[in-house]
Amino acid sequence: MTQIMDGRCALVTGARNKWSIAWHIALSLHREGARLAFSVFGEREENSVRKLMADAGIDAPVFQCDASSAEQVEQLMQQAGSFFDGRLHCLVHAIAFAKKEELSGEYVATSQDGFALAHDASVYSLITLARAARPLLAREGGSIVTLTYLGAERVVPGYNVMGVAKAALEASVRYLAADLGGEQIRVNAVSAGPIKTLAAGAIAGFDSMIQHVSERAPLKRAVDADEVADAALFLLSPLARGITGETLYVDGGYNITAM
Repeated sequence: MTQIMDGRCALVTGARNKWSIAWHIALSLHREGARLAFSVFGEREENSVRKLMADAGIDAPVFQCDASSAEQVEQLMQQAGSFFDGRLHCLVHAIAFAKKEELSGEYVATSQDGFALAHDASVYSLITLARAARPLLAREGGSIVTLTYLGAERVVPGYNVMGVAKAALEASVRYLAADLGGEQIRVNAVSAGPIKTLAAGAIAGFDSMIQHVSERAPLKRAVDADEVADAALFLLSPLARGITGETLYVDGGYNITAM
């Protein structure tokens, strides 16, 4: 049976370890026949991803890139373009960061540098990557998917500055979709329910958050990374060719409930 991503080239950013949603998206893409390349922050992440690839039987290049540097992002796209013969069909943006001390207590106490860092790392990196990837994606049309969370539109205790950054990220998805749609480049977001990842461990009360969602969501359970990954796969695939500027919730229906 033909795999839906046969012949398609995908660059996955932000994978760090086996819990990373980005890694699970890569597994879904690989399962459906996509050619993969990875972008990671540094040597530690590269070593981790290479081990995961070896265990999963995936052969793909791993490029190091600090997405807050426009120069490094441009170099990344040159490397990806060279590997993929000048084209790119899928770009996964799974990059987010905030200082741990900003993810507890009151939002009003957010520091100026903490606010700027969260937005630069979590939002502007999407803009920088989209701008640099544009010529590759425009060649045959492509799809960009980023990851967000319900804290972008509702107050989630402890999420603080990251919630505000995710709100800016979702707005950026819409503006980028408007900018790039004429070149048949789609931009969407997946809003995942709370999932235990390394980054989530920095959020105060995260285990209680998962329990609350499990009790209140219509499906009466939390979601897992593979469910989020398959939703991202859909948005990255030709099956979603008429969808852009949207946020797709994968949270067991929790977003429709009164908190």
